[in-house]
Amino acid sequence: MAAALVLAQLRAQMALPDHASTPPLGLLYITDHYADDATELLVYLSSELPEVRDWAGTVGVGIAASGVEYFDEPALAVMLCDLAPEQYRVFSGVAPLSPSGRSDQGFVAHTALLHADPTSPDLAGLVSDMADRTTSRYLFGGLPSARGAAPQFALLSRGLGSGQWTGGGVFQGGMSGVAFDASVPMLSRLTQGAQPVAAPHTVSASDGHVVLALDGEPALDVLLRERHIDLGEPAQAVPRLRDTLVGLSWPGSADDAQRRRHELGEDVLVRHLIGLDPARQAVAVAHDAPVGTRLAFCTRNAQAARADLVRVCTELREALEPEHAEPWLGSASGDPASPAARRIAGAIYVSCTGRGGPHFGAPSAELQIVQRALGDVPLVGFFAAGEIAHHRLYGYTGVLTVFVQDAPESV
Repeated sequence: MAAALVLAQLRAQMALPDHASTPPLGLLYITDHYADDATELLVYLSSELPEVRDWAGTVGVGIAASGVEYFDEPALAVMLCDLAPEQYRVFSGVAPLSPSGRSDQGFVAHTALLHADPTSPDLAGLVSDMADRTTSRYLFGGLPSARGAAPQFALLSRGLGSGQWTGGGVFQGGMSGVAFDASVPMLSRLTQGAQPVAAPHTVSASDGHVVLALDGEPALDVLLRERHIDLGEPAQAVPRLRDTLVGLSWPGSADDAQRRRHELGEDVLVRHLIGLDPARQAVAVAHDAPVGTRLAFCTRNAQAARADLVRVCTELREALEPEHAEPWLGSASGDPASPAARRIAGAIYVSCTGRGGPHFGAPSAELQIVQRALGDVPLVGFFAAGEIAHHRLYGYTGVLTVFVQDAPESV
């Protein structure tokens, strides 16, 4: 029934004069309530929409559509993309991108939407390797989230007859997604969901993921002071420790203005605080922190997250204005042909499962902020177990990517 309702909406839109009638690429996101039905859903949609030759997507405990969040309930969302077949490639473990990102047909990957299974070993390395297969080294996407199986959709039917089914297209594990060439213009932003409680410190002694000293002072002492924690009062200490995160960055990467405003830039990775080592006066974090790493203790902050989301949405809108004329991700030369006549054709939003409406104060509040800023544009996405932007894995973030096209001429 859910698929039939989506299909009816899509067919109605495809019949409109200002909508594409034969879009070849479909993005499909489902909540984990439908995870066991993933293959049947893809078979049904593919057979009923034979003009849509290729499909990509995945599962989340929540999914996003234009202005709406669907958490912990049966839901699916589809967005059809009107791109020329030579502008993109769907990839997966059985049909991977080449190490160079090039195909025999002349396709060159410039950027990519990536879905990566969170149980994959050395996931950070795999994401970085995938980024190396694109000319921009820019990825956007996230890790599927589910309470059970976490299927990914990746159906590439190039070379098949219209509507012909391959019998595949649904995968468990590994990575999949869509690579785009440099002719597909897009803009992307990362929004952080945590706020530092004080200025960052420099790791002056460490042992892997155990931070021994910050600026020459025992790391545990710094944590307890900045978070106002007394270990002699467990009832007060435990909730504060559970609420504490760490923001990690590397020398030369942090923005000084953001440091002064106690904000986190896109270069900062937010990770969990996973333990204390009183014997060594150390703290353990969920990431290696070699000497020289910049570290700031953080907390999740709804007000700061809301303000940062508004900021990135505003930046995307302003980037389309003539006076800003920002180069897009799809432009190899960085020289947009007509910056005065660009508009948002569609958007993909991947947010953390720890964000969403409840964190922003009301159901669908996060997506409504995006919709108010961008306008009523087609949008799909999901709430992830980790977010992907640039060539890294993030947490507690949102990754908003918009497809850009020339606006129709006024009549």
